[in-house]
Amino acid sequence: MTKIGFLGLGKIGMPIARHLIAAGHEVLGYRRGDIATFVALGGAAASSPAEVGAADVVFLCLPGKAALEEVIDGPDGLMSTAKPGQVIACLGSCPVPAKQAFADAFAKKGTVFLDGEVSGSPGMVEGRKAAIYLSGDEAASEGIRPLVEAFTETCLYLGAFGSATRIKLLNNVLVALDIAGTAQVMAIGLHGGVDPERLIEAVKRGSGSSVQFGLRAPWMAERRFTPQQGAAQALHYYVSQCREMAVDAGVSTRLIDELIDIYSRALPIVGDRDAAAILELFETPAKMPRS
Repeated sequence: MTKIGFLGLGKIGMPIARHLIAAGHEVLGYRRGDIATFVALGGAAASSPAEVGAADVVFLCLPGKAALEEVIDGPDGLMSTAKPGQVIACLGSCPVPAKQAFADAFAKKGTVFLDGEVSGSPGMVEGRKAAIYLSGDEAASEGIRPLVEAFTETCLYLGAFGSATRIKLLNNVLVALDIAGTAQVMAIGLHGGVDPERLIEAVKRGSGSSVQFGLRAPWMAERRFTPQQGAAQALHYYVSQCREMAVDAGVSTRLIDELIDIYSRALPIVGDRDAAAILELFETPAKMPRS
């Protein structure tokens, strides 16, 4: 049994922690809000991020740079208890330069900070079907692989630090494209006299299928947009970040620009519902993106 620290007990982090506890690991977690659910799972509540940092391996599943700065450099942050040989795996999305700055700061204390990402919805994490990407120190990544495999069937080491984040961005461009494409197809089918059940079955078995079509086309047919499994706002962010990658690489952003426009127009319509609600953008000519 390994003692594991965990920060970021949200929609993605909580099921990860649940799997780790179920695998027999002692998980020490901290959350500013309600931590009762985590404790009920068998987790141990910490009083601060610094206390979580007592563990030899710490997983972070936080939503961005500001949250990372708070738990790392804030009062009673992880930096205050960082120690040689400790591994901190950051599984939350944050720009690579910010992650690199944290890695450099931890390295001065002998702590390894890994760039990681979760590719999958909360439901996929629950079912151990999400892919976990790791990059940075290879020995440290391989060292925590047995822990990661407690909550996923797919753990991929992707090379130099930052590769996990960059590949997650590229992956999510395809996710955003697939959801928008599914919405376009379903809008035509639902309003064009096509039997939705037969449409979904045919496409799922055909050459145009995708993970996102199989997941969200039935939701679109049923207009089942809650609870949210994936946010349109997050996809807009990922695609926008990938546009910066494309500009730096000197390649065309034409398709990404169109996709950003579609999601920008969809955000007020989708709101806090699942990204599948982008269907409504395509259902009336008045809401259609520019041609």
